[in-house]
Amino acid sequence: MRRQIPEIVVVEGIHDKQRVLEAVDAEVWVIGGDRVAHTFLAALQRAAKQRGIIILTDPDGPGERIRQRIAQSVPGCRQAFIPRVAALGAGCVGVEHATPSAVSRALQKARPEPAFCQESLDKHNATPQTAAFTLRDLVEYGLTGHPSAASRRQVVGERLGIGHGNGKTFLHKLNMLGVTRQELAAVVMEVNSQWGEQTE
Repeated sequence: MRRQIPEIVVVEGIHDKQRVLEAVDAEVWVIGGDRVAHTFLAALQRAAKQRGIIILTDPDGPGERIRQRIAQSVPGCRQAFIPRVAALGAGCVGVEHATPSAVSRALQKARPEPAFCQESLDKHNATPQTAAFTLRDLVEYGLTGHPSAASRRQVVGERLGIGHGNGKTFLHKLNMLGVTRQELAAVVMEVNSQWGEQTE
């Protein structure tokens, strides 16, 4: 039996919608291309207040731009990511190429955006669990400035359910998707132990 998703799932194309419906029982809205119409965004804003939204776009550049455009216009969306390796097919990448189980896992791991952003974080009241990550944290964990930083970000991002990205994008995702310091440390330690490396 397919798991029921109460939120509206937003995808890029009709084939993505078909794949999502194979995986879960949900209402799925299709953007229909890489341009997000103002009327579509207005409908999403209204729906977000009533039911909530999960954004599930392709793990590529256009998909990331669409995700950012929606997230900027519709605050509070949950973010679901399918690892790029799980969305490959016939020389292209997309949600439609993922297995139903990969789609279901991504939706299950969807992360809410916290109610704060890095600029508004009160540094005096921030605890080690909620303090914003910095570039220095990425360097310490080998997620930037390390020979295998890109591979490490990909694996860590997949395990955290936040997707991949370059150093700057990854840092933004850590802060905006509510990853805690404990979560990141645990995943990095797990990855390091599998790769036979020491955590600094």
